[in-house]
Amino acid sequence: VQLQACGGGLGQPGGSLRLSCAATGSIFSINVMGWYRQAPGKQRELVALITDGDTTTYADSVKGRFTISRDNAKNTVSLQMNDLKPEDAAGYYCYAVIRTSRFSARSTGYWGVGTLVTVSS
Repeated sequence: VQLQACGGGLGQPGGSLRLSCAATGSIFSINVMGWYRQAPGKQRELVALITDGDTTTYADSVKGRFTISRDNAKNTVSLQMNDLKPEDAAGYYCYAVIRTSRFSARSTGYWGVGTLVTVSS
């Protein structure tokens, strides 16, 4: 299983960026998909998660500005980031809890390679 993220880059304060992540490989089902971020010198933190039933969870710092969505048919998750703030600058990591076999109920967490978001005027 691989998670491939794209869409990072430079955004202006008050501007927008959109991140996307696609899960590929041996996938039976994906329970949870989402995004974490890690700024230099800080711990990795939750940004947003979405379940296969479209229940969402957001960090307080991004509520009302970021929107997470997923396409179950394509095994993708997206993060629309609006009203960017300098404190949003970080490496953003795609995360998914994936069941790889119909013969086992076991699910495993997978991480993608980070995509860098910079916020600067």
